[in-house]
Amino acid sequence: MVERALREPGFRGVCIREVQKSLKQSAKRLIEDKIEEHGLGSLFDIQTAEIKTPGGGVIIFQGMQDHTAESIKSLEGFDVAWCEESQSLSQRSLTLLRPTIRKDGSELWFSWNPTRKGDPVDLLLRGDNTPTGAVVVHSNWDDNRWFPGVLEQERLDDLENRPEIYPHIWEGGYSKVVEGAYYALSLIRARQQGRISRVAADPLLPYKFCVDLGGTGAKSDAFVGWICQFVGREIRVLDYYEVKGQPLSSHIAWLRKNGYDAGNTDVILPHDGATNDRVIDISFESAFISAGYKAEVIPNQGRGAARMRIEVGRRLFPSIWFNESTTEAGRDALGSYHERIDDIRQIGLGPDHDEFSHCGDAFGLMCLAYGDGPRVQPSAIDKYRESHESAESGSWMSV
Repeated sequence: MVERALREPGFRGVCIREVQKSLKQSAKRLIEDKIEEHGLGSLFDIQTAEIKTPGGGVIIFQGMQDHTAESIKSLEGFDVAWCEESQSLSQRSLTLLRPTIRKDGSELWFSWNPTRKGDPVDLLLRGDNTPTGAVVVHSNWDDNRWFPGVLEQERLDDLENRPEIYPHIWEGGYSKVVEGAYYALSLIRARQQGRISRVAADPLLPYKFCVDLGGTGAKSDAFVGWICQFVGREIRVLDYYEVKGQPLSSHIAWLRKNGYDAGNTDVILPHDGATNDRVIDISFESAFISAGYKAEVIPNQGRGAARMRIEVGRRLFPSIWFNESTTEAGRDALGSYHERIDDIRQIGLGPDHDEFSHCGDAFGLMCLAYGDGPRVQPSAIDKYRESHESAESGSWMSV
């Protein structure tokens, strides 16, 4: 931006964040440091709230959250808008900003460390329909010719001691782990051990659809389900389903569309699956049975039920395999299922009830349904595997 201001007298730039309560949260200090570092102070007029550039131009600093459809018009005519920490930009902010800035020759710059695949900036610039003329650069620590030794040691320490967050911090991966995440390390170990791969269904065994119930209103909880099979000493997780605000008929339609019909699929419900809905006066259990499915309701474990599900899930995790292509969304949510932390006392307060908890609850229900031992006799492929212990781990999954 400093270079553009020198090359183009009258240059007008705006530095943007989603939330900017003060200039301390802006890129102003960074730009000032670059001006000073290159000995350009005599060409720029650094003022309290903005920086005057050669030829009567200006660089200003704005928070998008403070703008309305009317106030955003003040940015018309600017040459460059640089959006820093763009992973925090809302879809509303992008919708306001893009048509306002876009004059001939103008540019929008977005810099960010990816957080989630569904973030608006990721959908815009890393989705299926990248804007015409966009240039997207993936840059990491190993692209930095001036990468200092002290940061290299930090990187190696994180690789060794905090592998669950290393991909996000150092390699530009999406953030799949939050503080207090219950299954983050288990998922990393599953990946390292080849248990996230291509997992085939056993055609002789029934599927289990293990769910966490949701409602049909716009503000209702999500309805979540894991499709799995209990195969000897293993749980093979084959598919994941999550929707919000949809009726029961939509869930049944999805099951049938994907080959999980009443003849080969048992539905595993939480304790409230036997409770009648207040509106339609029918329970999920009876509704699935009416559709031809076998339905099993897991009894209420009482006080501490959520923690019990988590402990069972952690204990069984080394025996769980995931079909990679169809369970990605579920694994992402499972990696973010986390403890609610007391900020002052720094103690855990139990599972946080947020958008990830429904996935975690359904996963825990699946593990409770499996119990302490196999529900079925080992299949032929398991017997073959046990008799060939020297075979490469995981290779049998592609037979």
